[in-house]
Amino acid sequence: MDQTNELSFYAAPGPMTTLDGLQHELAAVPAAPGSVPGVVQGLVVHDAWASAYHVRVPPARWAEGQIRSASRMLRRVFELDGRPLTEARPPRHRFVGNCRHFSTLTVAFLRHQGVPSRARCGFASYFEPGTWHDHWVVEYWDGQCWATMDPQVDELQREMIGMAADPTALPPGMFVPAGEAWRLWRHGEEDMEAFRAGEERGPSTVIGNLARDLAALNKVEMLPWDGWGVLCAPGASPPEGLVDDIAELSTSGDFEAVRQRYEADTGLKVPGRVHVRVAAGAEPDVMELA
Repeated sequence: MDQTNELSFYAAPGPMTTLDGLQHELAAVPAAPGSVPGVVQGLVVHDAWASAYHVRVPPARWAEGQIRSASRMLRRVFELDGRPLTEARPPRHRFVGNCRHFSTLTVAFLRHQGVPSRARCGFASYFEPGTWHDHWVVEYWDGQCWATMDPQVDELQREMIGMAADPTALPPGMFVPAGEAWRLWRHGEEDMEAFRAGEERGPSTVIGNLARDLAALNKVEMLPWDGWGVLCAPGASPPEGLVDDIAELSTSGDFEAVRQRYEADTGLKVPGRVHVRVAAGAEPDVMELA
């Protein structure tokens, strides 16, 4: 199969991963894909893991997690610490984000170097036995196939969760995209309650990630609490048949079909304004996509 269009598409930045005007700062970022997560880990600290790095995040800095674009992330990185990108910041001086920020910034660095790459939204099995945790990872083209890596998990996290596998070369089955999670449940291979996002479990958790994974496959990497369209707008209750259809599409590997369906279906495509749940239990607000 001719993959030229697919690889060209994922080698170029999208709206969240454009890094124009930062060529000088990016020159030192290593070209080897497996080395990029180490750079990102020196720039970002996960809000839920901050205490493991002896960091107490002040309330004024929680807003960093609302930043979507890699370029704005890097501007904030340099505001906090102006050293070169390849110099790891002390954890307290790192950008405060989550797994989506680690993956989006990694993809931005890879695409800047022309490496076909994409963020994937789904569930990981390695954080807690018996539970699939809401998570984002990165797929990149290694010259023969799509390889998967987790740019968030560094040596400290790896030791704490007892992860034997190399996070820069995840074996199949340790992470599943949201569409595959849905299919596992539909085929009776997993209990839906095993899929978790924070304290939330159940179908809506998987369906929300399915919407975000489809958008990411189209180079629009959304925040975990963004909502829009037929799958994940506030109060959305899509029929299982539609979810089956999108789950099958997102895991099909059919690049042209994914692109065509997303571009043609206004119920799936990310609009210019999205609903944002700014805090657990809070009413969703509406935010301009930026």
